[in-house]
Amino acid sequence: MPKEATIRTIVITGGGAGIGRASAHYFLERNWRVCVLDKDEDALAEMRQAHARSELLCLGCDVGREDDVGEAFAQIADWLGDGPLDCLVNNAGIADPYCGPLEDLHLGDWQRWIDASLTAAFLCSRSAIPLLRRADRTSIVNISSTRAIMSEENTFAYSAAKGGLDGLTHAMAVSLGPQIRVNAVLPGWIETGPWQKEADRTDGAHRPVDRDQHPAGRVGRPEDIAQTIEFCIESGFVTGQQIVVDGGMTRKMIYAG
Repeated sequence: MPKEATIRTIVITGGGAGIGRASAHYFLERNWRVCVLDKDEDALAEMRQAHARSELLCLGCDVGREDDVGEAFAQIADWLGDGPLDCLVNNAGIADPYCGPLEDLHLGDWQRWIDASLTAAFLCSRSAIPLLRRADRTSIVNISSTRAIMSEENTFAYSAAKGGLDGLTHAMAVSLGPQIRVNAVLPGWIETGPWQKEADRTDGAHRPVDRDQHPAGRVGRPEDIAQTIEFCIESGFVTGQQIVVDGGMTRKMIYAG
């Protein structure tokens, strides 16, 4: 008889909405076991209802808080039993990048952006490493942003958090390899409206001028990022990289009219 395929497991932070939610759906459809961490209980409840099966574990967790992360990964360890974690996706972050003028930015607000993305990736990676090391070849994928390499006005804290995440990526890749590969995915303009919880959902329609900014001819979809996460998991010779997924937008010169 043919050997039964091993079911792999992935943890996705910030998985209640947007890129995280679409990625959870993507891997569930490909027969992965998926654990979603998110602090939005309404979004998690919708996901449980949509995917009422044992392959999905939804945990309420503020991934920027050390105690929350520790409790969540203790539950994940119980869920896994003796099995390994195959991939951690550090996707959580504050979606709105705009913080206003630098001279008006309070330290507490700055710290919220840093904690939601960069501190969260550190805390979750630290907790995940013992579970990832149960297998010979595993992966961490950090969801960064093109704002780590190019800026809009008044996005200081968001850009700093994502730039720090890129630095953390290559530092972890060097230190955790070869057993654990670590890569960053840098999304550009990704339309997440259809992947929000029901109360926040939009249809994601775009104007021709929005599409024309992209050499690929369209705005990105969360599925584009999920496919890139899958590439990072499957490509055994790729580690420490920042992979830009933006439809070519950051390569197109745009002159003032």
